[in-house]
Amino acid sequence: MNHEPAVIAAVGVHVLDTHVLRVESIPDSSDGALVDTIRMSPAGTAGGTGIVLSRLGAEVHSIGAIGEDPIAATLTSLLAEHGVDTTRLVRKPDVQTSASVIPVRPNGDRPAWHCVGANGVLTLDDIDLSSVPGLTHVHLGGPEFLGGPAAGELLAAAQAAGYSTSVDILAPGDPDMLAWIEDCLPHADYLLPNDEQVLGFTGATDLEAGARELVARGAKCVAVTQGAKGALVVTADEAFTVPAYDVEVVDTTGCGDAFSAGFLRGRGLGLDLRGSAELGCATAAQLVSGIGTDAGDYDLASVQEFAANTPTR
Repeated sequence: MNHEPAVIAAVGVHVLDTHVLRVESIPDSSDGALVDTIRMSPAGTAGGTGIVLSRLGAEVHSIGAIGEDPIAATLTSLLAEHGVDTTRLVRKPDVQTSASVIPVRPNGDRPAWHCVGANGVLTLDDIDLSSVPGLTHVHLGGPEFLGGPAAGELLAAAQAAGYSTSVDILAPGDPDMLAWIEDCLPHADYLLPNDEQVLGFTGATDLEAGARELVARGAKCVAVTQGAKGALVVTADEAFTVPAYDVEVVDTTGCGDAFSAGFLRGRGLGLDLRGSAELGCATAAQLVSGIGTDAGDYDLASVQEFAANTPTR
């Protein structure tokens, strides 16, 4: 098994999340209210996945768009604290850095306010994969922001250069969204959606059938997160489920990104699809007892030890 660090370009959506814990209601008029915690963390289908990959021992280079504002300074600082190279994040004038505010209710519900910001103006001209030394894998988070033809062009070039590829979609599942991004599917070695996206994209009522349709549209492997049910992995040749680990859940923000990171790290280490999905579920379990995508104190060895000693649901 290869234990050398993978070199991964995390391309696309980078967001600064602000979590506000124990929001019971929005105060009337200009009144105030006390909450338990206000905490910022780097997030997004590229940024969040990138910091978890870095924690698991990969060498990660962020590629995306940010603004020229204090949010950008905070986001890049937090990414760098986790060992992510941020030198390829392009600063865009006259647009703010993407950000979300997530009020977490006492029952765990977590609605969100989100500003697309600079993620909406990322173009292929901002992305130079050849500038990343030793690159082995390209993870595209949010192909919908580039658009399917551009995302397909990027991933086709990545595969032609010998890199493996993965895609994670931020938008909710919808047939029109699938049509918008479909050009990238034939160039995705791994498609990493959640269960609601798969059903929404395809109109299927059975998750495996929906995942098989995405494989038929070109994705080589579809690894679907199912929350407390774990993950479903489907290729043209096989389909299997991997259960989630039995842990107490505080906040599920970023768990999909963490699964993606663990799954991709497993593939980089030479694990088979099942072993990679198990590592993905074990990585996601590290986040749910804390707040945000950077929650928890773990590395690859501790996640592997956790997986070996923790019961599944």
